[in-house]
Amino acid sequence: MTTEVPAAVDGEAPAAARPRWRLARSAVLVAVFVCAACGLVYELALVALGSYLIGDAVGQASIVLGVMVFAMGVGALAAKPLQSRAAAAFAVVELVLALLGGLSVLGLYAAFAWLDLYGPALVGTAFVLGLLIGAEIPLLMVMLQRIRQQSAGSAVADLFAADYVGALLGGLAFPFLLIPVFGQLKGALVVGAVNAVAGVALVCTVFRAELSRRARVAVGAGSVVVALCLGYAWVTAADFEVTARQQLYRDPVVHAERSRYQEIVLTRSVREVGHADTDLRLFLNGDLQFSSVDEYRYHEALVHPALNGPRGEVLVLGAGDGLAVREILRYPDVRRVTVVDLDPAVVALARSEPQLRELNGDAFADPRVRVVNVDAFGWLRSATERFDVVVADLPDPDETATAKLYTVEFYALVRAVLADGGRLVVQSGSPYFAPRSYWSIEASVREAGFATVPYHVDVPSFGDWGFVLAAPGAAPPALALPADAPRLRFLTAGTLASAANFPADRGRLDVPASTLLRPRVLEYARVEWRGY
Repeated sequence: MTTEVPAAVDGEAPAAARPRWRLARSAVLVAVFVCAACGLVYELALVALGSYLIGDAVGQASIVLGVMVFAMGVGALAAKPLQSRAAAAFAVVELVLALLGGLSVLGLYAAFAWLDLYGPALVGTAFVLGLLIGAEIPLLMVMLQRIRQQSAGSAVADLFAADYVGALLGGLAFPFLLIPVFGQLKGALVVGAVNAVAGVALVCTVFRAELSRRARVAVGAGSVVVALCLGYAWVTAADFEVTARQQLYRDPVVHAERSRYQEIVLTRSVREVGHADTDLRLFLNGDLQFSSVDEYRYHEALVHPALNGPRGEVLVLGAGDGLAVREILRYPDVRRVTVVDLDPAVVALARSEPQLRELNGDAFADPRVRVVNVDAFGWLRSATERFDVVVADLPDPDETATAKLYTVEFYALVRAVLADGGRLVVQSGSPYFAPRSYWSIEASVREAGFATVPYHVDVPSFGDWGFVLAAPGAAPPALALPADAPRLRFLTAGTLASAANFPADRGRLDVPASTLLRPRVLEYARVEWRGY
């Protein structure tokens, strides 16, 4: 196909030429559309990977978007000298972008797992990808004008319309198609392949006449190299992911999956020091949730003090592993346990993995248990039921998504679903390693209208770990075991009494509560847990 350039700007081309320039112009706009979709997917992939690995969704988004937008401006300026050979330059840009963008997730995961250079690697990757994406529009503008001369305003309008609509497609395809079907690593490879095909196809059809023989050979050879690299990465992706993931964990990984919400990993190892027991550990996005060696200490301290009183209806927020539910079900007068956990994949694992089922006592098979897989905040806003006890066993507030579950607004919603005489217990992190986070959670519970009793116990896998027991009103609940408590492995009346005492170097801190508009607990957690 050759291009036609009418003599007049925005004028009518000869009738015989119109079908050809319209087809060529449409091909350019389709390429703009596809390239924009691919470019946005690269951005989202970097943000999502950082959120999984680092946990700071807002920070990762700010770094990636800020660096890429800056680099796009630099790339647009850098493309000026290339405009005389726009078609060949565009082919090179798209092939390099497809290769680096397709391999970006793989490379960053390797930098995180083996080199401990994730931060610099992220900035460098975002800058290079932004540089290449920024060079696309100026080159495409020149190519579009060579097909049919238009006024600058009309050409810009056409290009940016296709660009923005393509970005919409990429934004929707990433979470709803690429991640569920291919996963992050292979999803990036698929997008890289699409990017390469779109760029090379445009140049080798519409603008083939503008390429010298040497340029055609170079584009063909580059296409083969990119295809081989992306294909090899596709074939070895599964083995690479297993090897890289194992590098992040001390013990052998026996189960790993990436759900819609998080990465779920189970590790298992034989305990050292002559013990025959196995140590089963659950990690969500790299954060330890429990160790089977000492999880009973944590769950006994979390559950049993809160069940000292009416307990017919119990609400559990989080705790998809079933371990807190196991402790609740030890009381025969508990009529129903409602578990609200966002991720159905965690609950499914707790129902199916043999050793985890044994550890949680097959809690989810009990007819008294009802599971609701929705966001706890949203569920509480529309809840009409009333509960005697609410157990908040939620992931630590070190991510934007979980910080809202430790706010005054969240605890006010909890208070609204408590029956008369009801109690709330909140896992609150470590008063030793993260004292400001701990006391901010306690302050948030108090500001929501509760009287609180903070306490802490030693859980070897976690260290000194804290909880907040609370009841609506001015009278704090008694920190005591129920009179009919079952036989426990760790918690005793004496242990619980001493749990309310804090040493002088870890006493109460006067820190402000956390709210939706000012999530202070997130700020504290990021600083205090840094390095652990």
